[in-house]
Amino acid sequence: MHPHAVGGAGKATAPYGSWESPISAAAVSAAGRTAEGLAVAGDGRLVWVETRPEEGGRAVLVKEPAEPGGKARDVTPQGFAVRSLAQEYGGGAFAVQGDVVVFSNYSDQRLYKQTIGDNLPLPLTPDYAGSVVRYADGVFDPHFHRFVTIMEDHRHGSSNPITTIAAVRISNRDIEEPTMLVSGNDFYAFPRVDPTKKRMAWIEWSNPNMSWDKSQLWVGYFNEKGEVQKRICVAGGDPTLVESPTEPKWSSKGELFFITDRRNGFWNIYKWDEQSNLVTTLYSLDAEFSKPMWIFGVSSYDFLGKDDSSHKIICCYRQNGKSYVGVLDHDSDSFSKIDIPFSSVNNIVSGDGSFYIEGASASLPVSIAKVTLDEKRTIATDFSIVWSSSEDVAKFKSYFSFPEFVEFPTVIPGQHAYAYFYAPYNDIFQGSSDEKPPLLVRTHGGPTDEARGVLDLSVQYWTSRGWAFVDVNYGGSSGYGREFRERLLGQWGVVDVNDCCSCAAFLVGTGRVDGQRLCVTGESAGGFTTLACLAFRQTFKAGSSLYGIADLASLRAGMHKFEAYYIDNLVGNKQAYFERSPINFVDKFSCPVILFQGLEDTIEMNIHIHLMQHLEMNKFQTVNQNLLGITCQFANLLHSYHERSATVFGIFAPYQLSPI
Repeated sequence: MHPHAVGGAGKATAPYGSWESPISAAAVSAAGRTAEGLAVAGDGRLVWVETRPEEGGRAVLVKEPAEPGGKARDVTPQGFAVRSLAQEYGGGAFAVQGDVVVFSNYSDQRLYKQTIGDNLPLPLTPDYAGSVVRYADGVFDPHFHRFVTIMEDHRHGSSNPITTIAAVRISNRDIEEPTMLVSGNDFYAFPRVDPTKKRMAWIEWSNPNMSWDKSQLWVGYFNEKGEVQKRICVAGGDPTLVESPTEPKWSSKGELFFITDRRNGFWNIYKWDEQSNLVTTLYSLDAEFSKPMWIFGVSSYDFLGKDDSSHKIICCYRQNGKSYVGVLDHDSDSFSKIDIPFSSVNNIVSGDGSFYIEGASASLPVSIAKVTLDEKRTIATDFSIVWSSSEDVAKFKSYFSFPEFVEFPTVIPGQHAYAYFYAPYNDIFQGSSDEKPPLLVRTHGGPTDEARGVLDLSVQYWTSRGWAFVDVNYGGSSGYGREFRERLLGQWGVVDVNDCCSCAAFLVGTGRVDGQRLCVTGESAGGFTTLACLAFRQTFKAGSSLYGIADLASLRAGMHKFEAYYIDNLVGNKQAYFERSPINFVDKFSCPVILFQGLEDTIEMNIHIHLMQHLEMNKFQTVNQNLLGITCQFANLLHSYHERSATVFGIFAPYQLSPI
């Protein structure tokens, strides 16, 4: 049952899709700053990166105020921005120790050292005249007076940059070239130094795998010079096991914990025994305690209490479409679930007597919260919002539709996929009893991503106008274990398309929506699924693609190193590349479509112009010529193909649909 009253007295009855709503395209485009990366400074206060649309997307380190309710203070001075370009998607752009922060500066990608409160960051790495050497996911190594970091070197070509684990001196002496510690594989992540000062753990993997397909956890031993002298493979080295270890962390006692999916296909927390070189799970659960590593610096668990004195781990995990927070006692193997208002959690770090989480819910925008536990560490005694991506959304709350987690059958007998269904809702209007609402199906990106059912004004924009909306987690989405995620291997453009169409059919069959008014939308990889739905199925009556992919072969040719083989794994052979590319089958499009594309993405820009030309030659007309016929509209965006959806909504305002 929808949390709001259905068909309340005094509501005006109006056709679905025609309701007036205060949630305008301008309101959607104005919503939100974003946060990335959490760390606790020496005084116990949180530091994080805030990205500000009003400053052109500049990313700034900010620090939690000393008093509750105060204003967070900027750490990053003007002229600097905290953002890494490593692996193209970045993340892990800073680290804090005490009151000292080391960060990657966006414009030149150099590492800088700054004392919090001092507005003069000092460069630590050489100036290579551009962003050709990039750093991410670094940690302090105080024993050797250095900063250990992932280093991605493009000086010999960007098509195949050299990735290593390197050490950077953090003294105030002359700037030196970084020293290589670990090299030889294609990719590295999570270099983590043992606080006992004698070891380092890291994750590595090689093409053609993504890190969530197959990776390895290694431990290296330092000699007296700080060089990695001896190495042991802790997980991922057994050829009889397919696993993807991730997120290694050392306790204050030098115990190594990490997450892997070796036992049940779900990422669970494990502990390594050095003497036997064996690993054991702390608590087995069919739930995901981590997620695919698209960006550096993810933190899904941490040690509670100062110096890990409690022997307890605070962790977040994903199960049956919802995030949970729990406390795991790694001495007694006990596990306690903590009740919090978030239904989605992305990052978690421990403070002194509390912990911080980044999350959201169906009624709360993406926020950072501080949580205090009781003495037994089993009950949350205080939950306070430290930062919110948007403080203005509360004024629209009476218009919010809340998601229903839906499990629906796929085309394979006995198999299911998942979605979040939003019924139309408006505080003033209601539909008539003899009408079903139109449906907008959204296909998420990645495609190894996940819809999470959290507050999103771009969803409420539609539902408050009388549309039903569904976010589909098709086979291949994260959050449901390895088997579900691997449904898409070799089947991109098949499984995702089938599941989106099956979801729409399920909602029609259960009487929720009008089967004659089904629409589909998606961005980036989701835009490909949208275009494939329109080209290869007759399910939908209209669609919109936001910087979507029309030609898989061109996408593959333009891929960077991190995703060089990703598309091959998802698509397969050359014939499949042709057969699943919508641009090769424009004659099969049979309904209106609108295309949004960034001008800086020249490859997809030219493809979309080519696609539109073919659509026009194959019976499509411009939207201004014939509103009743087969229509196509093309909208240019000013920036790259991954332009923020909120910005797209602002540009979309002139194209807002008339009541249907």
